[in-house]
Amino acid sequence: MSDEPESLTSDLRAVKPKFLTRTTFTELNLPAEVLSGISEAGFTYCTPIQAQTLPVSLAGRDVAGQAQTGTGKTAAFLVTIFTRLLALTDREPGLPAALIVAPTRELANQIYEEANFIGRHTGFKIAQVVGGIDYQRQAEILKEGVDIVICTPGRVIDYFKQGIFKTSGIKLVVIDEADRLLDLGFEKDMRYILKKLPRYDKRQSMLFSATLSYRVLELTYEYMNLPEFISIAPEEVTVEGVDQMLFHVGREQKLPLLLGILAREDWNRVLIFINTKAGVEWLTQKLKGNNCPAEGITGDLHQRKRFQLMENFKNGRIKILVATDVASRGIHVEDISHVINYDLPQDAENYIHRIGRTARAGKTGKAFSLACEQYVFHLEAVEEMLGYKIPVVWAEDDWYVTDRSGPVKTASRGRKVRAVHGKERVQKRLARQTPSEKPWPQKYPGAFFGFLPDKSTEAATPSTPAAEEAAPTTRKKKRRRRRKKKSGPADAATPAANPDSELQS
Repeated sequence: MSDEPESLTSDLRAVKPKFLTRTTFTELNLPAEVLSGISEAGFTYCTPIQAQTLPVSLAGRDVAGQAQTGTGKTAAFLVTIFTRLLALTDREPGLPAALIVAPTRELANQIYEEANFIGRHTGFKIAQVVGGIDYQRQAEILKEGVDIVICTPGRVIDYFKQGIFKTSGIKLVVIDEADRLLDLGFEKDMRYILKKLPRYDKRQSMLFSATLSYRVLELTYEYMNLPEFISIAPEEVTVEGVDQMLFHVGREQKLPLLLGILAREDWNRVLIFINTKAGVEWLTQKLKGNNCPAEGITGDLHQRKRFQLMENFKNGRIKILVATDVASRGIHVEDISHVINYDLPQDAENYIHRIGRTARAGKTGKAFSLACEQYVFHLEAVEEMLGYKIPVVWAEDDWYVTDRSGPVKTASRGRKVRAVHGKERVQKRLARQTPSEKPWPQKYPGAFFGFLPDKSTEAATPSTPAAEEAAPTTRKKKRRRRRKKKSGPADAATPAANPDSELQS
């Protein structure tokens, strides 16, 4: 590609997509192994963050980059890692040389897949170290020796404390979505990891984030070696190709309006965001009940199930995915035509990351937001961050589609139903008992204090009305005997020596 005449190169640049720069990857003097992976991935021109970051990072300098979601930050640091590792000659054999830290398992898995694709010709061994996957298997992979580790903080710290993950050979470290790591409470974990790495002047550090807040900048000052700050901040904080619309709707009418939107719009793949896990479960069942093939993904799902759902969504086996904000950061899925905020996000920044799942790589998409009386109070913060008002669309009556699904029985509601039904069964059983069949607590009053009845004595004693009338008298006699023992001499018989004592057991 580098041997092409200048006229042909100029023609190629003339037809490049609008969102790319005029810089090509061939101009960056990358190794042939890396260029082959980039070419097979379909990349020719650099995005703005790649064009500004790569000349600095390939020279070995630290970088702190800020750019919109979906603008190619992952490829920027992967190209740097592969190129720099191929040039290293003083590596310690068997020890990882590069560490990439991500906030979520889904993002770590996406980086892992992209790294294997772009770096397929480099021969590097790449390991994914995240929670929710076979613990022993990941430990064995690290013991066998790897070149690049892509991880979430918790699991890699666990392996480090056991001596399985060794940091002495780390030459490059990448912190991806740094603001999200701090938002999720990983600040102490990140400081722990960075302190265990070689000194900041003995390694190259790269930090990428959608926002370079003061908390993120604090990390750069403490653990990076005079980084070059690169900010790609367009006039609009959202991707240009997203067509945004806002619907003011009552809470009870949100589902009929959602069904109407799905019926009216020409959609290919839809990602629906809702704020709570219970809401995801409820809405997923409602959509299925209305013949809309949907699946739900939340943070408490088993990791294998989450990976499987995301893979099916990427492959098109799932057309509608209902999710919490676990899917709003760094997840790249091709051809998401519509993003629907069933609930407005409580954190304004999450709105940017949610609608950034569509219109990726220069494509177009639509983002619908349903503002009900419960979450409309978060609209002001969202529009203040955007710097403009989201266009409002007033739905006509024919936009609302009747919900034809039955009542939804979620897990929490199911537990309540079972508890109510169990209580009713106990009450019915007690009502059927005869006077001689007294309820268990009344029949064995000592049971609540841990004293169980002697079965042999119970079987030998007939349950007759006369015996029941004599029972109070017997209990009074036993109480008198206990009082006499307490008031008697010190060498009186102990309860254990008295065969009539109830305290034997």
